[in-house]
Amino acid sequence: MELRAEGLLFVVRDLKKSLEFYQQMLGLEIVNDFGANVVLNGGLSLQTLDSWTGFLGKRQSEIGFGGNDAELYYEADDFDAFLKLLDKHPEVELVHPAQEHGWGQRAVRLYDPDRHIIEVGESMVKVAKRFRDSGLNEEGVARRMDISLEYAKELLKQA
Repeated sequence: MELRAEGLLFVVRDLKKSLEFYQQMLGLEIVNDFGANVVLNGGLSLQTLDSWTGFLGKRQSEIGFGGNDAELYYEADDFDAFLKLLDKHPEVELVHPAQEHGWGQRAVRLYDPDRHIIEVGESMVKVAKRFRDSGLNEEGVARRMDISLEYAKELLKQA
């Protein structure tokens, strides 16, 4: 028997508000709309809290939000453009402002309307290109990003 992952589902309190967030902030589009469940491109589905509690046979009070224990991760080819978009939406709550991780990737984490964590990171291809453009050779990029030389070469081919 073979299993195949089909995507990720977030339970949401206000489907309309969540759809607006994912469409405006992340540019996602609706693939299928089943009323209480909406499938977006990229494998994300949004399910209403009412329908979810019905599936599980649970009360709404038994469903937790904002657990800070998982995130949905995206990469942006133009990270600075995403930060500018984020600046235009002061209503979006940040987990933390943009930061640079030890391997050189810049990232920001934010909450969606139901406090699911969304990370938007700079494309790893762009990180490798930035380091190459600063004067590092392939080996230097690999060391700076703490990745294998093979992976650094693969990223730089795409840059």
